[in-house]
Amino acid sequence: MNCPVVCLPKLSRVAVCGGTHGNELSGVYLVRELVKVDKKAVEKKAEEEEPASVLMVLSNPRAIQQGQRYVDTDLNRCFTHAILNGPMLDTAPYEMIRSRELNGMLGPKGSPEAVDLVCDLHNTTANMGLCLIAYSDCDWICLHIFRHLQVSQTSIPLRYIHFDVSNKESYSLDSVGKHGFAMEIGAQPHSVVRSNIYTAMKLGVQHMLDWVRSFNSGRIFEGGFVDVFTMVKHIDYPRDSETQNITAAIHPQLQDRDFCLLHPGDPLFQTFSGETLTYKGHQPLYPFFINECAYYEKGIALSLARRKRVMVPAIRVQTEQEQRANEPRYTSEEEE
Repeated sequence: MNCPVVCLPKLSRVAVCGGTHGNELSGVYLVRELVKVDKKAVEKKAEEEEPASVLMVLSNPRAIQQGQRYVDTDLNRCFTHAILNGPMLDTAPYEMIRSRELNGMLGPKGSPEAVDLVCDLHNTTANMGLCLIAYSDCDWICLHIFRHLQVSQTSIPLRYIHFDVSNKESYSLDSVGKHGFAMEIGAQPHSVVRSNIYTAMKLGVQHMLDWVRSFNSGRIFEGGFVDVFTMVKHIDYPRDSETQNITAAIHPQLQDRDFCLLHPGDPLFQTFSGETLTYKGHQPLYPFFINECAYYEKGIALSLARRKRVMVPAIRVQTEQEQRANEPRYTSEEEE
């Protein structure tokens, strides 16, 4: 069946962000490296194809300097409509102030002035390979970039994770752009750089930028199918009812088995006294972010997702004439 080609606006401005969490170091060092080569290799290559302006951003400079995930609060939870547009006290946490600075630089979120694409770089201690995490399962730009990475980067497992959250409630930096995703790569301990993980991230960003330039030059990208993992729920560790201390760890048979189907009755936790606790869900689901170090404070031992296959249409960039005829009308978030 021949489906029509979807025509989408040019991606004129792209932001690559690292250090949203100051101790996730692959993105920190990659952005620093890209800043060094930007005016040489990137601009030289852009002259050969339809150019895109690429902005490199170190998102949380204070946390990077201190070698911590954040200074006062998690920056990657500070991009909701309420935080970006509500009243702000002088005593507000640093990351809330910084989120408004980034929204001014890359947004405003939900406006015609927002950058066309945000790629926010992250590391996880979980064994997740390379994942793109987005708020949409029908953003054809993000899904085509993912398809391109699948073909171009075969040395690491790739998955597309969908968080089904509304635009107003979307909370992470990548939600500021017209299109956006987090590029999450692991396993890597926090405050550490592993060369293989850094290299995988560097290649992922290079392939993403190559795709953007190719898209802007007018190439037609054929459609196809993508497996999308939609997050269903989080599971916390078992806890002592009085102290709230955890009483179990991830079971050895589950540890490092991100995206391996978890069936009802499978081992889930092992208590510190040695007892096995099993998964009590009613249906098999796919676990990810298993035993993520940074999520202990959030009460998340792992997340569970449902997998579905999404048909992605063929796309190409709009011509200037098509773009003038299809200028998007943006509705302010207050009117939604």
